[in-house]
Amino acid sequence: MNVAILGGGNLGTAIARGITQKGLYKKEEVSITRRNPAALEEMSREGFLITANNEEATRNAEIIIISVLPQQLNQVLSAIKKDIDPAKHIVISIVTGVSVNDLRQQLGNEVPIVRAMPNTAIAIGESMTCIASDAISTPGSIELTRRIFDAVGKTMVIKEEQMLAATALCACGIAFFLRAIRAASQGGIEISFHAEEALMMAAQTAKGAAGLLADKYSHPEHEIDKVTSPRGCTIAGLNQMEHYGFSSAMIRGIVTSAEKAGNLYKTD
Repeated sequence: MNVAILGGGNLGTAIARGITQKGLYKKEEVSITRRNPAALEEMSREGFLITANNEEATRNAEIIIISVLPQQLNQVLSAIKKDIDPAKHIVISIVTGVSVNDLRQQLGNEVPIVRAMPNTAIAIGESMTCIASDAISTPGSIELTRRIFDAVGKTMVIKEEQMLAATALCACGIAFFLRAIRAASQGGIEISFHAEEALMMAAQTAKGAAGLLADKYSHPEHEIDKVTSPRGCTIAGLNQMEHYGFSSAMIRGIVTSAEKAGNLYKTD
């Protein structure tokens, strides 16, 4: 099955590289579209099919991954809807804030449609991708979508009404964790390390902390308890962070992003 990725931005190109590096598809089986194809010259040199024509890419593929900004979606759907064949195509949307029903309004009720929300760690095969659909789409289309994104990280099938929350926690969330790592590295600079040393130390420490939870299925507080001793330096630092609202700020940021994500797409 050929794949058409409509929208060759950071996520679109990362998906293309991920599914081909993992051997799920060959590069010549993956087409990527962009209004300015010259911006994808590097992808073309790597062997991907590059075009500015969404309709042509749709006709030549069976799996359609829509990876455009919400404000660009209606124009893309209007262009490709005449070429969508429910017996041939599966449509996978990674467009923020757009429901399956929004897509069905333009593509019809017979088309298998699945929503997926990855993050930019897909570029290194470490995305957390949440997947959802409705009762019309077949279990097979959901499993196909999961197989694609399992190649570039971990997946979780959730209820569609949770997709905005998943967008905030996983897609926006990667920026929140990166900002936390940046802040930690700045603290390292203040206490004596050079910038590149502090950033490497902070990034590796964050990677180790995440690994403890992901690999051991442990709870954060359980792991925190292992490094906090009475009157120790770790608990002193943690309490100071909480005094300045560290946890509260993270929670509010996630909630705010979820609220914003729900208002990005306009149907008209």
